Order: sequence, then C-alpha cells, then structure tokens
Amino acid sequence: MLTTPTWSAIVNKGRAYSPFTLNTERLIPWRTLTGRQHFYLDHEVYLAWGEHLPTYKPRPDHTMLDETQKSLMEAQGKMLNYITPHGKWSIHSTYSDNHRMMTLSRGGYPVWLNDKDAAEMGIRDNDWVEVYNDNGVFVQRAIVSARIPTGAVFVYHATERTVGIPKSPLRGKRAGMNNSLTRARLKPVLMSGGYAQFTYAFNYWGPTGVNRDTFVFVRKVEEVEW
Repeated sequence: MLTTPTWSAIVNKGRAYSPFTLNTERLIPWRTLTGRQHFYLDHEVYLAWGEHLPTYKPRPDHTMLDETQKSLMEAQGKMLNYITPHGKWSIHSTYSDNHRMMTLSRGGYPVWLNDKDAAEMGIRDNDWVEVYNDNGVFVQRAIVSARIPTGAVFVYHATERTVGIPKSPLRGKRAGMNNSLTRARLKPVLMSGGYAQFTYAFNYWGPTGVNRDTFVFVRKVEEVEW
C-alpha cells in the first residue's frame, strides 16, 4: 500500500503496517477537531446516546438481530457466534487465490470450530461444513481446534468467491463467501456529521464492521456438490 496523507501508516520499502505511524513520526494531525486523539466526544448526538466516553455494551442477543428467525425453522445444526478476523493468508480479498497462498493451511478459507462444539455436531477435522443464516450461506472445510472458544465459529476474511466454493445443499445454489452471512448496520451516531472526525473518511468512519454481532447455524455436509 502507498504511504499517503489519507493512510494511517508508513509502509514503504517493505515496512510492516503499524497504525498511526504517519501521525507519530511525520506529525500529521489526527483527523479530529483538535488534531489530537480524542476519548471524550462533546458532540450533542454522542451526548444524547451516552457514547461521549468509551462505554461497555454487552453483545446483542441473537433475537434482536433479525437474521436467524427463518433459518431457525430449517435449522439442522448448532447456533454459534460468527466472527471474521482479519485475513490470515491474504490482504483482504487480494492474493488469496494465487499458487503460494493456496498451498498454505488447507487452501481456500476454512471454517474454524472448537473441538467440543465440533464433536457435538459430529464434525471431524477437514470435514465439509455449511454455515448459514437468513443473510446467506458459506460452505467450506472445517478446522477443529481447541484454540477456538466454545460457542464461536471463525472464518478469516475476506474471501473471493472464485475458487473452491461448492453448492449449498440446504439452499440449493452455489454458496457465497464469508461476508454473505453479515450485513451492514448503521448506528445513529455514525450519521451525526457536523465537523472533523464526524465527517466520513474512507475505511475509518462508519458504518463500521459488525463482524462480531452475527449469529449462524453450522452443520456437517455429507456430500459435496460442485
């Protein structure tokens, strides 16, 4: 990536990404009203919603999210919290399907499951699994690992729907990719506008990813169809 005033890091000459090095080393002001980092936001919309200071809020219950109700009627698996960490073998959707990347791990983008959750569903390491909710469906091989917390399923983002994507037995069509299961959700504070950091900037101001407030069903695929 290029080092530009609109980026947040210095990545020239092979330097690894580290956020905000442009601000600390080149003294480019943060994009806030004062040019400094802000922890207190005195905007009237943030004050009204109680988010003017960092505030803990519990994870929404799946019944609040309107994305599992229809799938619940056809559910043939276990409901898990769906998490999409940063890409493990790619830069977002770039380079994931070249020869070198496809030789890492299993190739493709496996579904990571806790060993106890997998055993409960009769899923063994490297089995094909189907991950689905009302938003969409994803089909890929499973990696069973005790490093994954119980009640969660991980799929590293951001896959391209180009190679290694079979049909979905449940939905009767070719499965999608990791983002097929998520949706963009707008918080009122993200639309406040007005000044400085409340003005949209690419990649750094809302709507933010909601890749931890999603629930899915997971089930074993007995026969893979391409």
